[in-house]
Amino acid sequence: MSADVRYVAIGDSFTEGVGDPLPGGGVRGWADLVALGLAAASDGPVHYANLAVRGRLLESIATDQCDAALALAPRADLMTFNGGGNDMLRAEWDAGRIERLLTRVVDLSGEAGVRLVLLSGPDPSERLPRGRVFAERADAMMDMVDRIVVDRAHVTVVDTYRDREMRRAAYWSSDRLHLNALGHSRVAARVLASLGVQVPLPAAPAGDPGGPGVLAQAAYVGRYVLPWAARRLSGRSSGDGRQAKRGAWAVVDA
Repeated sequence: MSADVRYVAIGDSFTEGVGDPLPGGGVRGWADLVALGLAAASDGPVHYANLAVRGRLLESIATDQCDAALALAPRADLMTFNGGGNDMLRAEWDAGRIERLLTRVVDLSGEAGVRLVLLSGPDPSERLPRGRVFAERADAMMDMVDRIVVDRAHVTVVDTYRDREMRRAAYWSSDRLHLNALGHSRVAARVLASLGVQVPLPAAPAGDPGGPGVLAQAAYVGRYVLPWAARRLSGRSSGDGRQAKRGAWAVVDA
C-alpha cells in the first residue's frame, strides 16, 4: 500500500460505531477497524477522519458530511459512505430523492478524484418492528445502488445487506438495530478485503438462541422501541447535539 493514505468515513450510527463500545465511553466500530487495518498494511502514515453521527438522515450525510469530507485538506484518497437506514424507518420515504442523494455522493467523489467505497448496512429486518417495510425499502435502495455504480471506476460496493450470515442474532447488539463488536469486525474485514488488505473474516459459532419470550419482548419494547417512538413524535434524534468523533485528520497508530 502507498506510503501515505488519507481515509475519511461518512454516515450514521453504523459508521460512527454504535454497538461497539470502548472502555470508559465512546464507540469504535468498523470504520475505526478499517483505519487500523490500513495502518497495519501501509508503509507510511494513515490519516483518518470520521464525520459520521448517529441518527443522521441521508440528506445530511450526502450533503453536509460529503461536502466536509471532500473539503478536507490535504484531500482524501479514500472515502467510505453509508446512509439511508434512518430514512427507511420514517414515513417520509421518497425513493426518487434517495436515489438523487446517493448519486450526488458518487458524482462528487468521482469529480474530486477520491476513491469511494459504498457500503450497504446489514439486514436487521427479521427482528425489527415494521421489519417488512424496512426490508422492502432496503431492497429498493440496493437496486438503486446497482444502477448508480455501473461504469463508475472509482466506486467499490461492499454489500453487507445481502450477507445472510450477518442476519444471525450473534452479530447484533441488544437493541437489534446496531451491530455488536463481532458484527463490526466482520464488516471491517470485508471492507479491507475490497481494498486489497486480506484479514481473517470473523464468523460467529454455529447456532443461535431461539426467539425472545413474551417478557423479554416486552422489556425490549420498553427499553428501545418506545423511546425511539417518543423521539420521532417530538422531532428529536439520537444525534442531536453530537459532533463527529474525528472531525479532522489524525494519524492512526497501528
